[in-house]
Amino acid sequence: MIRLASSEDFAQIWTFFKPIAQAGETYAYDRNISQEEAFHQWMNLPRQTFVFEKDGEILGSYYIKTNHAAAGAHVCNCGYMVSEAARGQGVAAQMCEHSQQIARELGYLSMQFNFVASSNAGAVRLWQKLGFDIVGRLPKAFNHPTQGLVDALVMYKWLGDSHSDRNT
Repeated sequence: MIRLASSEDFAQIWTFFKPIAQAGETYAYDRNISQEEAFHQWMNLPRQTFVFEKDGEILGSYYIKTNHAAAGAHVCNCGYMVSEAARGQGVAAQMCEHSQQIARELGYLSMQFNFVASSNAGAVRLWQKLGFDIVGRLPKAFNHPTQGLVDALVMYKWLGDSHSDRNT
């Protein structure tokens, strides 16, 4: 089940957020981010945050936020994290599909991932499978802890259709 996250959910989110941030392989968070700062970044700054819950256990989480203000406000951005135990079980794919539905409901016309580490091959494959295109490459923009400087990708998917497109 995917549902809106509550502040009480963050204790479980933190159990996978912390090791993902500390590893420094997929997100550009400070590897020593505090629980308080992580809460602020994941729960307070986004427009909405969701959790993927199964049998009372939170296996993943994602946020959705407006990518840019004003003339870019129709584009959203999302971030996804999945617990180590739940990887390879389709949690990220289900959350991404859910986030696209939520994005449309919130009035967004497209979704952009600003900074996907090219070394995160599993995520790149999944996002492409779900219809995202690589529209930009930032050479050596992500400092991977073991691979060194790797490219960061900008990935994009148009969500609107001719019936919902609007000029704002």
